[in-house]
Amino acid sequence: MRIRTEGVSFAYDAATPALRGVDLEVDDGQSLALVGPNGSGKSTLLKILSGVLRPDGGAVLLDGTPLRALSARQIARRVGMVEQERSMGFDFTVREVVAMGRIPHRGRFARESAADRSAIDRAMDLSDVLRLGQRSIRAVSGGERQRVYLAMALAQRPDVLLLDEPTTHLDLRHQVQFMEIVRERARDGIAVLIAIHDLTLAAQASDRIALLREGQIVVAGAPDKVLTRSNVRRVFDVEALVGRHPERGTIYVLPTLVRRPQPSNAASPETDDHPGGSGICPT
Repeated sequence: MRIRTEGVSFAYDAATPALRGVDLEVDDGQSLALVGPNGSGKSTLLKILSGVLRPDGGAVLLDGTPLRALSARQIARRVGMVEQERSMGFDFTVREVVAMGRIPHRGRFARESAADRSAIDRAMDLSDVLRLGQRSIRAVSGGERQRVYLAMALAQRPDVLLLDEPTTHLDLRHQVQFMEIVRERARDGIAVLIAIHDLTLAAQASDRIALLREGQIVVAGAPDKVLTRSNVRRVFDVEALVGRHPERGTIYVLPTLVRRPQPSNAASPETDDHPGGSGICPT
């Protein structure tokens, strides 16, 4: 087992519990998506798993060792984090940013070794940012910047990879590419936890999904067991069509818009432009 939480609770203030008794585990080679509405505790949980925050109750175990027993540098060698938003105080090049991922292994002022250069180049290649190497981090687009931060995390060669809404600024092609990279890293043996809003993308890229609401895990398991109409309604307070891709067999989720009543004199459509397809899950 790689990482586990046992009864983790946390509150930013006494009146606002952010997490309440969270039990979760992710093994080597597994990817788990954390899904829930804004304010459900996803980002807070990732910060606790990364050691940025300490839980008020419960424990985080990394290969059986309490996270609180490890130094910040020991955690940084084993846990990589891609945050939703990050800013650089100086005008570094893209390669310099990616190279920061090697600091926990070599120190801040040590010279790059051959192993460091290999890890940096490999991470930039995987994240499709090699061509951006000499550009300023401030001069690249938001989507490119997010892939740079993924490369920085991969350059750490972590055992656990945490991602907080990493596809927010990516176009459709790079969303798919980004998630494919992450899934491949899980297949390489890394434990991956990703907070994400896109339920369909989560189902395609993750082995398991945990639905969070108000700081608690409502249900966790395989995508086809978790992403049901009733669970989506319970967690998000919306109706949705849940189906299975006819070729790939993966789950997709389509939230349904609530149509306002038309005026009585409005013409009714003679045809249905959105006929129901096959493979809709009724649950």
